[in-house]
Amino acid sequence: MNMKLADFRLHKQKATKGVAIGILLVVTVLTTLIFYPNLVITPPAYEAGDIAEDNIKAPRDFFVEDPAATSEKRIQARNRVQTIYDFDPAVADRVSRQVREAFAVLQESGGNTANEQPVSAVDGAPAARLAAGAVQDSAASAMPFDGKSEKKAAFEALLGVTLGNGAFNLLENQSFTPEAPPLINEILARVLNNGVVADKEMLLREQDRGIVLKTVGSGEEVVVWNLRQFYGPDQAKTMVRVAGDPLLRGLDYNQINLVVDITQRLIQPNITVNRTLTENRRREAERGVNPVLYQIKKGEMILREGQRVTDVDVLKLDALARHAERSGMAGKSFGTALIIFWLLIITYFITLHYRISAHAHENRNLVFMGSILIGFFIIAQLSISLATAFGEGAAMGLATESMFYGIPLAAAAMTVCQFAGFSVAFPFAIVVALVAGLLFESSYIYSIYFLASSIVGAYWIRRVRHRREFIITGAQLGVLNIVLATSLSIYAGDISATRAGWDAVFAFLGGISAGVLTIGISPVIEMAFGYTSDSTLAERANLDQPLMRRLMLEAPGTYHHSVIVGSLVEAAAAEVGANPVLAKVCGYYHDIGKLKNPQHFIENQNNGKNIHNKLAPSMSCLILISHIKNGVELARASRLEPEIIDAIKQHHGMSTITFFYEKAKSQKKDQPINIDHFRYPGPKPQTKETALVLLADQVEAASRTLENPSHARIQGLVQYLINKVFSDNQLNECPLTLKDLHIIARTFVKILTGIHHHRVEYPDKPQTGSKKEHNGGSDHKSAESAKHPGGSGKENGQSSLKRLGQS
Repeated sequence: MNMKLADFRLHKQKATKGVAIGILLVVTVLTTLIFYPNLVITPPAYEAGDIAEDNIKAPRDFFVEDPAATSEKRIQARNRVQTIYDFDPAVADRVSRQVREAFAVLQESGGNTANEQPVSAVDGAPAARLAAGAVQDSAASAMPFDGKSEKKAAFEALLGVTLGNGAFNLLENQSFTPEAPPLINEILARVLNNGVVADKEMLLREQDRGIVLKTVGSGEEVVVWNLRQFYGPDQAKTMVRVAGDPLLRGLDYNQINLVVDITQRLIQPNITVNRTLTENRRREAERGVNPVLYQIKKGEMILREGQRVTDVDVLKLDALARHAERSGMAGKSFGTALIIFWLLIITYFITLHYRISAHAHENRNLVFMGSILIGFFIIAQLSISLATAFGEGAAMGLATESMFYGIPLAAAAMTVCQFAGFSVAFPFAIVVALVAGLLFESSYIYSIYFLASSIVGAYWIRRVRHRREFIITGAQLGVLNIVLATSLSIYAGDISATRAGWDAVFAFLGGISAGVLTIGISPVIEMAFGYTSDSTLAERANLDQPLMRRLMLEAPGTYHHSVIVGSLVEAAAAEVGANPVLAKVCGYYHDIGKLKNPQHFIENQNNGKNIHNKLAPSMSCLILISHIKNGVELARASRLEPEIIDAIKQHHGMSTITFFYEKAKSQKKDQPINIDHFRYPGPKPQTKETALVLLADQVEAASRTLENPSHARIQGLVQYLINKVFSDNQLNECPLTLKDLHIIARTFVKILTGIHHHRVEYPDKPQTGSKKEHNGGSDHKSAESAKHPGGSGKENGQSSLKRLGQS
């Protein structure tokens, strides 16, 4: 599948825009998260007894909950829920069954056991005493026979109660009276059916509101108000004797006491409180109570200035704050994100896109600026929090608003200017200032302050190269900040001497800290994003650098050539909006590849011998081209910056080595010569700086061949060479314009004319009749000089462009 080049470029452009939008979205989300605590403007916090400082009106209808009244209503609803008691009718049936089974087992086992003594004779005690004291285990009445002990244990296990030995002997002596079980069950039924509660005192506390009696099994519930009808444990035992009195008539005294004693022991509570169910119903009742609310209408005055704050006012303010946070946070967060996103999109595609895309690594530049934006907003947010916390307890009239002037937000634009230039820093400063207004509760006063401070700070720092200059620029910015802060305070109507003094102090500190912060983070930015600052380039421009010293000692001709090229490109770069420092450094280092074989290049040949006279043109061409590769390797070994390495690669573009190409053609007239073998590998210049190095390299080298370097000859040479480079399409991939070429030509002519200016002859200098120039130049013309119009001032053929450098 073949893809046209135009389609590929369109696809690449769309992909780049997609990545850019993605980066801006990430920056938007992170910025919104940073702004989150400042998005909702909450009313001031007051306590009961405070004096209101401003009028506070309700911005919308809302309800105020009265927690005390709501709590009271819930307590009332909880108290209205009656306590639930479980009535278990199965208790009477279970006890009755135990009685029948226990007596049945004993009756089936027979009468007295062998060697048993009459119960009335045991220990000489009367039977009545034994029956009444059935719970006593007298040593005299101990049963020494295992058969009786086993029978007693089995009886007690079935009955569910413990009997004394006397009571058991009495039962056994009477052959386990058959009348006893029905009598016991009848009495038990009468008492248990009435209801026996374990703690009647607790039950009677519910007398006023009654209880809910729930029958276990059927789940039937009835409300009982007469709670005294139920028996407590002691009352139930008393009622056993009362209920048994008519039933036990006709029995002897011992039998009556025995039946009553066993029945009392068998009494169990069958009405118990159900705490779990009661608590669940009370919780349901509490949840069913709606909060007690007071409606506040939109526009209603909640507090008036000077009014004393009451408890009700505090409730209203708290409700207003909660309502604002609940209803406004989501919407305001989304709205803030939209504002930030569209501001970034508009700024990027209208003002920044074409500026940063002119450099390599467009997405890297965007990530850099996004990181700076986020980083400085974090600094601003932390500064605001610290200022707010410190300002609440500050003395001497220090206001929180004064401390805001000390936030070094201008350092963001200043840092961007250091690496991307003022043309990018200017719109970036606008974005920072506008978005920062959201941090200060949408205060446009601080937006104006940071806008002016950021733009001026970036403008002043654009030419700063040394550390000392950063501090000076910061101090200048501090003075400007004082003027801005004072002007804004006058506009706001707060012109007190104390406030103005604090504003000035923090505004000056904001300027100084911006300069310090800029120089402090610049090395971090260079390492993190691979940038090269002008400060670093200024260090490279020092001619005492190791590579430059080697060039001066080992290849003096190349060194002199490079220094002049550096001067040419520095002057031209300042005129066409390029980076002068970067251009100069690239000019200094563009030919360092010649250090490997200095004598292979004519400017370093001082013995009159040219090695290329003995070499084939193709070999000479390879030697010349190799200085590009050698220069790149040497630059990387010396850890030169990427921009310098790019200049070494691109300073010849893909131009043809014409001299050796023509020589090869003349030697092999009958054989075709491939011109591509005589071209530099490229690439073509990609930036203004590398294009300037290409032009200056050719112009400086050719200017040495001029026999009479007058202004007209230099101008004609410069025009010819720039036209030639332009016509050869070597400048197609760099952002230079035709207007820039005119400016460059004029600048080159000015510099070269100064270098090759005529000198006045000294009086003692021998005078001859020859027509030599005053600077001792020869009349003979070089081959190159003959190929272009040295000083005619006319266009060279139809391929020449408009004359450059004359306007």
